[in-house]
Amino acid sequence: MTIPLRVDDFEGIRALAGRDLGQSDWLEISQEQIQLFADATGDQQWIHVDPERAKAGPFGGTIAHGYLTLALIIPLFGELLELNGVRMSVNYGLEKVRFPSPVPVGSKIRLSGQVVSVDEVAGDGVQMLLDFVIEVDGQDKPACVARAVYRHYA
Repeated sequence: MTIPLRVDDFEGIRALAGRDLGQSDWLEISQEQIQLFADATGDQQWIHVDPERAKAGPFGGTIAHGYLTLALIIPLFGELLELNGVRMSVNYGLEKVRFPSPVPVGSKIRLSGQVVSVDEVAGDGVQMLLDFVIEVDGQDKPACVARAVYRHYA
């Protein structure tokens, strides 16, 4: 089990600039999880939700939605970094996201992260720019590459 890096104050957050945060544990992607995401978003495309039809499709089975893969950054990031001494944190946005390879049902993914920069923002806060990569166990290409922006306020 991955133990997150713990930061207890804003000085600790500022000191993270340029730091590699390591990798999360592996997370297996189930058909049930894919179906729940499809139900929540209304994206019922057959390559995600119809295992029988998907067997004859381009991936040989169902695959996770790209946006499900992206959304899993949030819980996996919690395995890499624990921020304390923060009143509020917000996902401020994404600068770039790509999905170079699919995530087949039953496969395992993990997240690696690096803090690109930490800058001051108005309102007694800091903005973190992070590079994330979600890899699929046994695949050469990552499933998702994203640059995310988070803001934290004291």
